[in-house]
Amino acid sequence: MPFVTTRDGVDIFFKDWGPRDARPIVFHHGWPLSSDDWDGQMLFFLSKGYRVVAHDRRGHGRSAQVSDGHDMDHYAADAFAVAEALDLRNAVHIGHSTGGGEVARYVARHGEPSGRVAKAVLVSAVPPLMLKTETNPGGLPLEVFDGFRQALAGNRAQFFLDVPTGPFYGFNRPGAKVDQGVIWNWWRQGMMGSAKAHYDGIKAFSETDQTEDLKTIGVPTLVLHGEDDQIVPIADSAHESIKHLRHGTLKTYPGFSHGMLTVNAGTLNADLLAFVEA
Repeated sequence: MPFVTTRDGVDIFFKDWGPRDARPIVFHHGWPLSSDDWDGQMLFFLSKGYRVVAHDRRGHGRSAQVSDGHDMDHYAADAFAVAEALDLRNAVHIGHSTGGGEVARYVARHGEPSGRVAKAVLVSAVPPLMLKTETNPGGLPLEVFDGFRQALAGNRAQFFLDVPTGPFYGFNRPGAKVDQGVIWNWWRQGMMGSAKAHYDGIKAFSETDQTEDLKTIGVPTLVLHGEDDQIVPIADSAHESIKHLRHGTLKTYPGFSHGMLTVNAGTLNADLLAFVEA
């Protein structure tokens, strides 16, 4: 299997499909999943003639289950290691949820300084800050994330079944059409990864203030968010992120859930393609 080894010796699994001379679209997955979560988008963009790339974050999927480095700085540096190894240029980086935070930090600290990124997309993304603080009074209380940690440490397998069965895809809403295959695929991806990476990752996605990352980004950036997102509330994420982006565009979707890139892939793919080709 293809791997890139980072500067601190971590093996990062990646997929690289399509013509090597085509424009690269790079996908960054959410917590606690893997690059497999982007199957629908990778196949779609591949059919349009693009080169599509995605990696498993350290401790997730098929990447090395290391003890340390489960934070946004390392996530972004690992993504840069992949971009350098594959010599990706003029790339569009698309991140979902925690992957959106990874994209924001990657673009701000690595992608733009190296001249490798052309556009960015934040899908249901965690920036600027999920945690409630004195300067972010609309965020979620620390007790919410402590509850995540407790559930993960107590019975990760059950927790990773409860999340997709309930709020992640909006399957807990009255009248929702529940897709059992989607639920089990979420569980499969989560259980492939490391409990340590997932535990530490809760702090990374909830407590990392990425306001300065957003202000630093100079490339065109599309922000997509479902208005019924029960995981990353739209009011404190997308609506705040767009205030800090210099060249940002916000598009929201009534009734769409946090997992809209999967259960509403047709709509998302069309909007992503329009942005890439604009």
